[in-house]
Amino acid sequence: MDTSAHVKTLAHEGSLLATAAESAGTDADVPTCPGWRVRDLLRHTGAVHRWATSFVAEGHTAPRPDGGLPDLDGAALLAWFREGHGLLVDTLAGAAPDVRCWHFLPAPSPLAFWARRQAHETTVHRMDAESAAGGAVTGVAADFAVDGIDELLCGFHVRPKSAVRTPEPRTLRVRATDVPGAVWTVRLSAEPPVTERAAAGDADCELSGPASRLYSALWNRRPVPEVAGDASLAALWREKSGVV
Repeated sequence: MDTSAHVKTLAHEGSLLATAAESAGTDADVPTCPGWRVRDLLRHTGAVHRWATSFVAEGHTAPRPDGGLPDLDGAALLAWFREGHGLLVDTLAGAAPDVRCWHFLPAPSPLAFWARRQAHETTVHRMDAESAAGGAVTGVAADFAVDGIDELLCGFHVRPKSAVRTPEPRTLRVRATDVPGAVWTVRLSAEPPVTERAAAGDADCELSGPASRLYSALWNRRPVPEVAGDASLAALWREKSGVV
């Protein structure tokens, strides 16, 4: 997916998030984020949107803290969220392709990184808002789901921060059953995972299913559609794969 597609998705997903949050009410529990209410979800995602905007708009070349969470609730909080989301979309859409700023995962460019990261950040939290509203959770397109799985496995979980570790070497396979070639081999050990975009060798456990369902499962928003082999590795993923 290219940057413009990620920005378009970000715009759509943020609108869906706000609509679901408004329907649920800011005091509603968020089943997919235990301990959070919708107000926490809006404050967190809105703060991330403003934090991301600051790098692209202001050209910061080193990490910096976000601006903190607002002391807002109800309609005022929703308006604050929508304003920040719109500012992020406009900033990314209007940025020069060669803008230079800090980013924290490998990417073709800083702009490509922030557009992709915020599209997926917002989509996952849109799922949270819809779960709070109690209705059906909207799926995502297969190509976007594959892109997000790739970011998660080949971006987040190759970093030293990843807690998905095993005392002895084990191999986890991830396979989107509706997209030809969408398969990853994740080699686990006491070190950070090493991921290859291929079905390389034997696997101790395979997590599989349609890309959209697998995407939400790997972000721990729903159960894995199919688990084959050693189910303890699926449990390890659920327990340890949270991104912080």
